[in-house]
Amino acid sequence: MNVAIIPALGGSKRIPRKNIKPFHGKPMVAYSIEAAQKSGCFDRIIVSTDDKEIADIALQYGAEVPFLRPKGLSDDFVGTTEVVEHAVNWLEEKGFKYEYICTIYATSPLLQEKFLVEGLTKLSQSTATNAFSVTTMPFPIQRTFKIDNNGRCEMFTPEFYSARSQDLEEAYQDAGQFYWANREKQLANINNVIFSEASIPIVLPRFLVQDIDTLEDWKQAELMYRALKIEK
Repeated sequence: MNVAIIPALGGSKRIPRKNIKPFHGKPMVAYSIEAAQKSGCFDRIIVSTDDKEIADIALQYGAEVPFLRPKGLSDDFVGTTEVVEHAVNWLEEKGFKYEYICTIYATSPLLQEKFLVEGLTKLSQSTATNAFSVTTMPFPIQRTFKIDNNGRCEMFTPEFYSARSQDLEEAYQDAGQFYWANREKQLANINNVIFSEASIPIVLPRFLVQDIDTLEDWKQAELMYRALKIEK
């Protein structure tokens, strides 16, 4: 059995109520719920929230909300890992056991179900502990620089100043959409670091990846979503 856990906190400082803010006609969290449903990967889709309004909307779109998240796990300083572990522990205490667990972020309107399927397929056919969404960096990280205390530029790796972009090794970043885990291996692997050999990267094209932390991010996600709809 497999379960999807969608963390959806009620409070959001930079974009108020962003998890249920309307996005192209639907509450934001609805897109994550629907992608999970369309994938056919899950026996249960659970939204972990501290907020009654979010809970009601999640139920409306077909997810389960079997509990409201405790106050101690409902502020900006609590990480996703703790929230998901609370949800899984709650389920296990009720007698439910799951082979694969997938954390899906509530702000993933560009998520396509085929990548959820790919993640589960590759993970289930491997000895890895995790499979998660990644994408390529848009610019070679070897040629990046910082601004020093004098307001001047300083390269992180100056030895690559004259290197051609095509000669530099490609780098990847967390796409922030979903994270599959084999529950048994997760529990057995004390030093389970997701950015390591314990994980299988599921590579998404950059045009399907957008963090949504600010209003500018939100606008860009709306434009990307509209462009994808037009293309179809």
